[in-house]
Amino acid sequence: MKKDKVMGTKRWFYWISIGIVLIIIYKLLDNFTGIGEWISNFFSVLAPFIEGILIAYILYTPCKKLEKSFKKGKNKFLRKHARGTSITIVFILVITLIAWFMTVIIPTIATSVSDLISNIQSYYNAVVSDSPDLSITPFIQNNILKPVVDWLQNVDFEELFTVDRIKDYLSSAMGIIKGIINIFIAIICSVYILAQRNRIIRFIDRFAKAVLTEKGYARFNKYFNEGNGIFFRYLSSQMLDGIVVAIITSIAMSILGVKYSILLGTLIGFSNLIPYFGAIFGVAIAIIITILTGGWQQALIMGIVVIVLQQLDANIINPRITSSSLKVSPLLIMFAVTVGGAYFGILGMFLAAPIFTLLKVIVDDYVNEKNREKESLKDKTIDM
Repeated sequence: MKKDKVMGTKRWFYWISIGIVLIIIYKLLDNFTGIGEWISNFFSVLAPFIEGILIAYILYTPCKKLEKSFKKGKNKFLRKHARGTSITIVFILVITLIAWFMTVIIPTIATSVSDLISNIQSYYNAVVSDSPDLSITPFIQNNILKPVVDWLQNVDFEELFTVDRIKDYLSSAMGIIKGIINIFIAIICSVYILAQRNRIIRFIDRFAKAVLTEKGYARFNKYFNEGNGIFFRYLSSQMLDGIVVAIITSIAMSILGVKYSILLGTLIGFSNLIPYFGAIFGVAIAIIITILTGGWQQALIMGIVVIVLQQLDANIINPRITSSSLKVSPLLIMFAVTVGGAYFGILGMFLAAPIFTLLKVIVDDYVNEKNREKESLKDKTIDM
């Protein structure tokens, strides 16, 4: 009798719990917009810390290598303060590089963009008049060049400076100030992460060991280390490779006399960060602009040279920088980039490759483990 009463009480609590959970789910769905805004604001607050983690991730490898070299050196001060000194030097180099980029490259690119927009109509007219007999001209004229030219020509610059626009600019300025503050927080956060990385890793390891089973901890340890390796290798190497491609293509275009060579080389270099699609997009835009500014022959020569440089990068430069490839099918990478771009934009396209590579490792291990279990069960059945 007492046992039945206990069972009845448990059953009652069970159904009450289900009812509460269903009510919570209903209220969450009923206020989905508010929840979405709350999540968006939450991640907005966390943005500088996430950026700090990303900065620390990218700078980890040079900091680690520099720290090791200091610890092996003869200077006592550097041996004692190897970590702090290595972090300081790496940040000084990065800030110097960014300052050089902002003061030298950005103004050149801005001038090139301004000049291109100002002269787009004359470039367009020159292309049409110089190649009236080409059968491809009507297609290029009506489907590619004309829409771009029309859009640029229809930009109303007076509309850019109305009262409402000025309010938007002020709002943007406040956003820029907030962005600068966030960048400062991100840098400080990244410095702390790099300085205390051993302590952070030990805490994550202890926490995982405390909450996971022995088998779960082993899996976590494996995928954590593999994920770190994949992301370290991919993020740092892709950014370095993009800079190298930007430099060599800019130099090659300058030698060929291509107008706006630095602008186009930078575009190709940074579009190269996105696997497969990025390189195609960057080269295509560069060819179209070169057709406008230098004609068909120069565009053809430039296209051939850039494609050769892309192959040189894909087969020699990039493998040397990355030290080893992600070892996944190109089809999977293209699928990952497409999905990442559809849901998370350019950042999703950039991060899709390492994320899907790690997922592939996890799925492969799961499939192999299940197959081994089935084979083991089959062998036991045969023995019986």
